[in-house]
Amino acid sequence: MTASEASHDGARLRIEPADGEYLAYADNRLAGPIEVLLRARQPGIASDPPLPARATVLAYDSTLVARLRPPSGGIGTMQLSLTVIPGHPGARPRDVEYQLPLRQPGVRIDQGFTGAFSHDDEENRYALDFAADVDTPVLAARAGIIMQTESGFLGSGQQRDGFGHRANFVRILHDDGSMAVYAHLKTDGVQVRSGQQVEAGQQIGLSGNTGFSTGPHLHFSVQVNRGMHLVSIPFRMRGVAMPKR
Repeated sequence: MTASEASHDGARLRIEPADGEYLAYADNRLAGPIEVLLRARQPGIASDPPLPARATVLAYDSTLVARLRPPSGGIGTMQLSLTVIPGHPGARPRDVEYQLPLRQPGVRIDQGFTGAFSHDDEENRYALDFAADVDTPVLAARAGIIMQTESGFLGSGQQRDGFGHRANFVRILHDDGSMAVYAHLKTDGVQVRSGQQVEAGQQIGLSGNTGFSTGPHLHFSVQVNRGMHLVSIPFRMRGVAMPKR
């Protein structure tokens, strides 16, 4: 990015002049904390602290990430990148029992912890895929604040590169800093708004079949930020024996 302002999912990088240098701020647009990493894509940018520089930004807040002294060409020549990860890196999740996230008779899990199809990376290793027809009510499995939503994606496919980041979802922040993700929701199927407080059992959306998916289902996981990368963690859920498939 070469502009003085640049947007990123969940945050904005804002550059302001100040006494011969430039101040790089990260503006958090989410209803929960984020961690950011500011990098230089070229040599010659002096910075305090030196780049790459990391910072934690609270919900709807702004944080000064670095003071920049650009090369002789000025601010227009600076090549910067901002990486954003949801969640506070100091989160300490408690051992709690989650409620079922669906309102339907019976429970069938199509893919459990460490599932070979798509639960094979840190973000998704400890996730459950619940079989659920499109339009099945999705419920909050634990009380929290709606931190982030996406409801505009259409369609699904089995190509990870093309569909891996195109699932509609709700992210709920819990009081211990952990975050629950409810994914593959129906297009326009999110029924809550960012910043809203929800209780366990409250309806938050409708299940669907969007993103990297073989068929209609609800993907549920609990994640924490562990130093600029998301990690899923094991959890307990009422009435569910945790399978490994």
